[in-house]
Amino acid sequence: MPANLTPDYEKAEQRYREAATDEERLEALRQMFATIPKHKGTEKLQAELKRKISQYRKTISRKPAKGADPYHVPRSGAGQVVLIGPPNTGKSMLVGRTTHAPVKVADYPFSTALPVPGMCRFEDVPIELVDTPPVTAGHLPGGLLGTIRNADIAAIVVDASGEPLEQAEMVLSLLAECGLTALTRRAAEMDPSDSTQLCAVIAANKIDLCGHEPAKALGGLYTGRLEVWPVSAATGEGVEALIRRFWELLSLVRVYTKEPGRPPENDKPFTLPIGSTVEDLAAEIHRDLPRKMKYARAWGEGRFAGQHVHRTEVLRDRDVIEIHQ
Repeated sequence: MPANLTPDYEKAEQRYREAATDEERLEALRQMFATIPKHKGTEKLQAELKRKISQYRKTISRKPAKGADPYHVPRSGAGQVVLIGPPNTGKSMLVGRTTHAPVKVADYPFSTALPVPGMCRFEDVPIELVDTPPVTAGHLPGGLLGTIRNADIAAIVVDASGEPLEQAEMVLSLLAECGLTALTRRAAEMDPSDSTQLCAVIAANKIDLCGHEPAKALGGLYTGRLEVWPVSAATGEGVEALIRRFWELLSLVRVYTKEPGRPPENDKPFTLPIGSTVEDLAAEIHRDLPRKMKYARAWGEGRFAGQHVHRTEVLRDRDVIEIHQ
Protein backbone atom coordinates (compact mmCIF):
# COMPACT_ATOMS: atom_id res chain seq x y z
CA MET A 1 0.00 0.00 0.00
CA PRO A 2 1.49 3.40 -0.95
CA ALA A 3 2.24 5.83 1.88
CA ASN A 4 0.73 8.89 0.09
CA LEU A 5 2.63 11.31 2.31
CA THR A 6 1.11 14.78 2.57
CA PRO A 7 2.84 18.10 1.70
CA ASP A 8 2.75 19.00 5.42
CA TYR A 9 4.62 15.79 6.23
CA GLU A 10 7.22 16.48 3.55
CA LYS A 11 7.75 20.02 4.87
CA ALA A 12 8.26 18.65 8.40
CA GLU A 13 10.67 16.04 7.04
CA GLN A 14 12.67 18.80 5.33
CA ARG A 15 12.83 20.72 8.62
CA TYR A 16 14.11 17.55 10.28
CA ARG A 17 16.90 17.21 7.70
CA GLU A 18 17.90 20.86 8.07
CA ALA A 19 17.65 20.97 11.87
CA ALA A 20 20.78 22.11 13.68
CA THR A 21 19.89 20.96 17.21
CA ASP A 22 18.34 17.89 18.81
CA GLU A 23 15.49 20.07 20.08
CA GLU A 24 14.69 21.18 16.52
CA ARG A 25 14.87 17.58 15.29
CA LEU A 26 12.50 16.43 18.02
CA GLU A 27 9.95 19.12 17.16
CA ALA A 28 10.17 18.24 13.45
CA LEU A 29 9.70 14.54 14.21
CA ARG A 30 6.61 15.30 16.28
CA GLN A 31 5.20 17.32 13.39
CA MET A 32 5.99 14.46 11.00
CA PHE A 33 4.09 12.03 13.20
CA ALA A 34 1.15 14.44 13.53
CA THR A 35 0.81 14.85 9.76
CA ILE A 36 1.57 11.34 8.53
CA PRO A 37 -1.48 9.53 7.10
CA LYS A 38 -2.55 6.84 9.57
CA HIS A 39 -3.11 3.64 7.59
CA LYS A 40 -1.54 0.21 7.11
CA GLY A 41 0.90 1.48 4.46
CA THR A 42 2.59 3.81 6.97
CA GLU A 43 2.63 1.53 10.04
CA LYS A 44 6.35 0.80 9.72
CA LEU A 45 7.17 4.50 9.25
CA GLN A 46 4.98 5.43 12.22
CA ALA A 47 6.89 2.94 14.39
CA GLU A 48 10.21 4.36 13.18
CA LEU A 49 9.09 7.91 14.00
CA LYS A 50 8.02 6.82 17.48
CA ARG A 51 11.43 5.26 18.12
CA LYS A 52 13.26 8.37 16.92
CA ILE A 53 11.09 10.63 19.06
CA SER A 54 11.78 8.44 22.09
CA GLN A 55 15.53 8.47 21.40
CA TYR A 56 15.71 12.26 21.04
CA ARG A 57 13.64 12.77 24.20
CA LYS A 58 16.14 10.64 26.11
CA THR A 59 19.11 12.43 24.56
CA ILE A 60 17.74 15.86 25.42
CA SER A 61 16.82 14.89 28.98
CA ARG A 62 20.38 13.64 29.60
CA LYS A 63 21.97 16.95 28.59
CA PRO A 64 23.21 19.09 31.48
CA ALA A 65 20.94 22.05 32.07
CA LYS A 66 22.20 25.54 31.32
CA GLY A 67 23.17 27.45 34.42
CA ALA A 68 23.15 24.29 36.57
CA ASP A 69 19.38 24.14 36.98
CA PRO A 70 18.87 22.31 40.32
CA TYR A 71 15.53 20.95 39.06
CA HIS A 72 17.06 19.23 36.04
CA VAL A 73 17.37 15.50 36.69
CA PRO A 74 19.31 13.72 33.92
CA ARG A 75 17.56 10.57 32.78
CA SER A 76 19.04 7.30 33.97
CA GLY A 77 17.98 3.67 33.88
CA ALA A 78 15.30 2.22 31.63
CA GLY A 79 12.87 5.03 32.42
CA GLN A 80 12.26 7.94 34.74
CA VAL A 81 9.29 8.22 37.11
CA VAL A 82 8.73 11.51 38.95
CA LEU A 83 6.70 11.46 42.17
CA ILE A 84 4.54 14.55 42.73
CA GLY A 85 1.94 15.41 45.33
CA PRO A 86 0.94 17.52 48.34
CA PRO A 87 3.02 17.73 51.55
CA ASN A 88 3.25 14.69 53.83
CA THR A 89 1.79 12.14 51.42
CA GLY A 90 4.87 9.91 51.69
CA LYS A 91 6.74 10.57 48.43
CA SER A 92 10.11 10.56 50.16
CA MET A 93 9.33 7.38 52.07
CA LEU A 94 8.31 5.63 48.84
CA VAL A 95 11.56 6.60 47.16
CA GLY A 96 13.54 5.74 50.27
CA ARG A 97 11.97 2.28 50.55
CA THR A 98 12.67 1.33 46.93
CA THR A 99 16.03 3.01 46.33
CA HIS A 100 19.20 4.05 48.12
CA ALA A 101 18.54 7.74 47.46
CA PRO A 102 19.47 10.14 50.30
CA VAL A 103 15.88 11.33 50.79
CA LYS A 104 14.81 13.17 53.92
CA VAL A 105 11.84 11.47 55.57
CA ALA A 106 10.22 13.71 58.19
CA ASP A 107 6.85 14.07 59.91
CA TYR A 108 6.64 17.75 58.98
CA PRO A 109 5.80 19.27 55.57
CA PHE A 110 8.24 20.65 52.96
CA SER A 111 11.20 18.55 54.09
CA THR A 112 12.16 18.00 50.41
CA ALA A 113 13.50 21.20 48.84
CA LEU A 114 14.84 19.90 45.50
CA PRO A 115 14.35 16.78 43.34
CA VAL A 116 16.20 13.72 44.63
CA PRO A 117 16.69 10.80 42.20
CA GLY A 118 17.15 7.18 43.19
CA MET A 119 17.30 3.87 41.35
CA CYS A 120 14.85 1.05 42.05
CA ARG A 121 14.72 -2.25 40.19
CA PHE A 122 12.05 -4.22 38.42
CA GLU A 123 13.58 -7.67 38.29
CA ASP A 124 16.88 -7.02 36.42
CA VAL A 125 15.97 -3.56 35.08
CA PRO A 126 16.81 -0.24 36.80
CA ILE A 127 14.06 2.39 36.87
CA GLU A 128 14.75 5.89 38.15
CA LEU A 129 12.39 7.36 40.76
CA VAL A 130 12.56 11.06 41.52
CA ASP A 131 11.34 12.54 44.80
CA THR A 132 10.20 16.17 44.41
CA PRO A 133 9.22 19.15 46.56
CA PRO A 134 5.52 19.16 47.47
CA VAL A 135 2.92 21.06 45.46
CA THR A 136 0.09 23.06 46.99
CA ALA A 137 -3.10 24.60 45.67
CA GLY A 138 -2.18 27.17 43.06
CA HIS A 139 1.56 26.67 43.44
CA LEU A 140 3.97 24.49 41.50
CA PRO A 141 7.58 25.01 42.68
CA GLY A 142 9.71 26.84 40.14
CA GLY A 143 11.47 24.46 37.78
CA LEU A 144 9.33 21.44 38.72
CA LEU A 145 7.27 21.65 35.53
CA GLY A 146 10.37 20.90 33.46
CA THR A 147 11.15 17.91 35.68
CA ILE A 148 7.65 16.55 35.13
CA ARG A 149 7.69 17.13 31.36
CA ASN A 150 11.03 15.32 30.96
CA ALA A 151 9.89 12.23 32.87
CA ASP A 152 8.37 9.14 31.29
CA ILE A 153 5.76 8.73 34.02
CA ALA A 154 4.32 10.92 36.76
CA ALA A 155 3.18 9.18 39.95
CA ILE A 156 0.72 11.40 41.78
CA VAL A 157 1.07 10.45 45.45
CA VAL A 158 -1.89 11.13 47.73
CA ASP A 159 -2.67 10.26 51.34
CA ALA A 160 -5.41 7.62 51.20
CA SER A 161 -6.18 8.20 54.88
CA GLY A 162 -7.13 11.85 54.40
CA GLU A 163 -9.12 13.47 51.54
CA PRO A 164 -7.37 11.66 48.66
CA LEU A 165 -9.84 12.98 46.04
CA GLU A 166 -9.26 16.58 47.05
CA GLN A 167 -5.48 16.04 46.88
CA ALA A 168 -5.61 14.31 43.48
CA GLU A 169 -7.87 16.99 41.99
CA MET A 170 -5.55 19.72 43.25
CA VAL A 171 -2.55 18.17 41.52
CA LEU A 172 -4.48 17.46 38.32
CA SER A 173 -5.72 21.06 38.23
CA LEU A 174 -2.16 22.35 38.55
CA LEU A 175 -1.05 20.11 35.70
CA ALA A 176 -3.99 21.24 33.55
CA GLU A 177 -3.11 24.89 34.17
CA CYS A 178 0.35 24.06 32.80
CA GLY A 179 -1.17 22.49 29.69
CA LEU A 180 -0.72 18.85 30.72
CA THR A 181 -3.38 16.15 30.57
CA ALA A 182 -2.62 13.24 32.91
CA LEU A 183 -3.82 9.79 31.81
CA THR A 184 -2.74 6.21 32.32
CA ARG A 185 -1.62 4.93 28.96
CA ARG A 186 1.32 2.79 27.88
CA ALA A 187 4.11 4.63 26.07
CA ALA A 188 3.45 2.59 22.92
CA GLU A 189 -0.13 3.90 22.89
CA MET A 190 0.69 7.58 23.46
CA ASP A 191 0.61 10.09 20.61
CA PRO A 192 4.26 11.25 20.44
CA SER A 193 3.23 14.36 18.49
CA ASP A 194 1.08 15.56 21.43
CA SER A 195 3.38 17.06 24.06
CA THR A 196 0.40 17.84 26.33
CA GLN A 197 -0.17 14.17 27.20
CA LEU A 198 1.40 12.98 30.43
CA CYS A 199 1.50 9.30 31.34
CA ALA A 200 0.48 9.17 35.00
CA VAL A 201 -0.90 7.00 37.77
CA ILE A 202 -2.19 7.82 41.24
CA ALA A 203 -0.42 6.13 44.15
CA ALA A 204 -2.83 6.08 47.10
CA ASN A 205 -0.35 5.84 49.97
CA LYS A 206 -0.81 5.01 53.67
CA ILE A 207 -3.26 2.16 53.21
CA ASP A 208 -1.74 0.72 56.40
CA LEU A 209 -3.72 3.43 58.22
CA CYS A 210 -7.06 3.18 56.43
CA GLY A 211 -7.25 -0.05 54.43
CA HIS A 212 -8.02 -0.38 50.72
CA GLU A 213 -11.50 1.14 50.59
CA PRO A 214 -10.50 4.82 50.06
CA ALA A 215 -8.17 3.82 47.20
CA LYS A 216 -10.86 1.60 45.69
CA ALA A 217 -13.40 4.43 45.83
CA LEU A 218 -10.91 6.84 44.29
CA GLY A 219 -10.17 4.38 41.50
CA GLY A 220 -13.87 4.20 40.67
CA LEU A 221 -13.98 7.96 40.16
CA TYR A 222 -11.12 7.89 37.64
CA THR A 223 -12.13 4.74 35.75
CA GLY A 224 -11.00 4.93 32.13
CA ARG A 225 -8.73 7.90 32.78
CA LEU A 226 -6.27 7.22 35.60
CA GLU A 227 -5.26 4.08 37.44
CA VAL A 228 -5.17 4.22 41.25
CA TRP A 229 -2.68 1.92 42.99
CA PRO A 230 -3.04 1.32 46.76
CA VAL A 231 0.35 1.28 48.48
CA SER A 232 1.97 1.62 51.86
CA ALA A 233 5.44 3.13 51.95
CA ALA A 234 5.59 2.21 55.65
CA THR A 235 4.96 -1.55 55.25
CA GLY A 236 5.83 -2.03 51.56
CA GLU A 237 2.37 -3.37 50.67
CA GLY A 238 1.55 -2.78 47.01
CA VAL A 239 4.90 -1.17 46.21
CA GLU A 240 6.24 -4.08 44.15
CA ALA A 241 3.03 -4.14 42.08
CA LEU A 242 3.35 -0.39 41.45
CA ILE A 243 6.94 -0.78 40.24
CA ARG A 244 5.83 -3.58 37.93
CA ARG A 245 3.15 -1.28 36.51
CA PHE A 246 5.78 1.39 35.84
CA TRP A 247 7.68 -1.18 33.77
CA GLU A 248 4.56 -2.10 31.81
CA LEU A 249 3.74 1.54 31.09
CA LEU A 250 7.26 2.19 29.78
CA SER A 251 6.50 -0.25 26.90
CA LEU A 252 10.02 -1.65 26.71
CA VAL A 253 11.62 -4.99 25.96
CA ARG A 254 14.71 -6.43 27.62
CA VAL A 255 17.36 -7.79 25.29
CA TYR A 256 20.52 -9.59 26.36
CA THR A 257 23.61 -9.71 24.18
CA LYS A 258 26.31 -12.35 23.86
CA GLU A 259 29.56 -12.82 22.04
CA PRO A 260 30.11 -15.97 19.93
CA GLY A 261 31.16 -18.87 22.13
CA ARG A 262 30.38 -17.03 25.37
CA PRO A 263 27.36 -17.00 27.68
CA PRO A 264 24.94 -14.05 27.50
CA GLU A 265 25.29 -11.04 29.80
CA ASN A 266 22.18 -11.83 31.81
CA ASP A 267 22.69 -9.10 34.39
CA LYS A 268 22.88 -6.16 31.96
CA PRO A 269 19.99 -6.13 29.50
CA PHE A 270 19.51 -3.43 26.91
CA THR A 271 16.05 -1.86 27.09
CA LEU A 272 14.41 -0.71 23.87
CA PRO A 273 10.90 0.41 22.90
CA ILE A 274 8.48 -2.33 21.91
CA GLY A 275 8.73 -2.82 18.15
CA SER A 276 12.49 -2.24 18.02
CA THR A 277 14.56 -4.39 15.68
CA VAL A 278 17.93 -6.12 15.73
CA GLU A 279 19.30 -3.13 13.82
CA ASP A 280 18.05 -0.79 16.57
CA LEU A 281 19.85 -2.93 19.15
CA ALA A 282 23.05 -2.76 17.10
CA ALA A 283 22.81 1.05 17.05
CA GLU A 284 22.42 1.06 20.85
CA ILE A 285 25.59 -0.99 21.21
CA HIS A 286 27.63 1.20 18.85
CA ARG A 287 26.60 3.69 16.21
CA ASP A 288 28.78 1.99 13.55
CA LEU A 289 27.60 -1.55 14.29
CA PRO A 290 24.49 -1.51 12.02
CA ARG A 291 26.75 -0.78 9.06
CA LYS A 292 29.23 -3.50 9.99
CA MET A 293 26.87 -6.29 11.02
CA LYS A 294 26.37 -9.19 8.60
CA TYR A 295 23.71 -11.18 10.45
CA ALA A 296 22.52 -12.04 13.93
CA ARG A 297 21.50 -15.13 15.87
CA ALA A 298 18.67 -15.14 18.39
CA TRP A 299 17.51 -17.18 21.36
CA GLY A 300 14.17 -16.67 23.06
CA GLU A 301 10.54 -17.67 23.31
CA GLY A 302 9.17 -18.87 19.99
CA ARG A 303 12.63 -19.14 18.40
CA PHE A 304 14.97 -21.97 17.53
CA ALA A 305 18.13 -21.85 19.63
CA GLY A 306 20.62 -19.70 17.74
CA GLN A 307 18.15 -18.95 14.97
CA HIS A 308 19.55 -16.73 12.20
CA VAL A 309 17.57 -13.50 12.00
CA HIS A 310 17.61 -10.46 9.71
CA ARG A 311 18.46 -6.97 10.91
CA THR A 312 14.76 -6.07 10.58
CA GLU A 313 13.68 -8.83 12.99
CA VAL A 314 11.47 -7.39 15.74
CA LEU A 315 12.84 -8.01 19.22
CA ARG A 316 10.87 -9.71 22.00
CA ASP A 317 11.20 -9.35 25.74
CA ARG A 318 14.11 -11.41 27.11
CA ASP A 319 15.58 -12.20 23.69
CA VAL A 320 19.28 -13.06 23.57
CA ILE A 321 21.00 -11.65 20.49
CA GLU A 322 24.44 -12.45 19.07
CA ILE A 323 25.55 -10.02 16.38
CA HIS A 324 28.09 -11.11 13.79
CA GLN A 325 30.24 -8.64 11.82
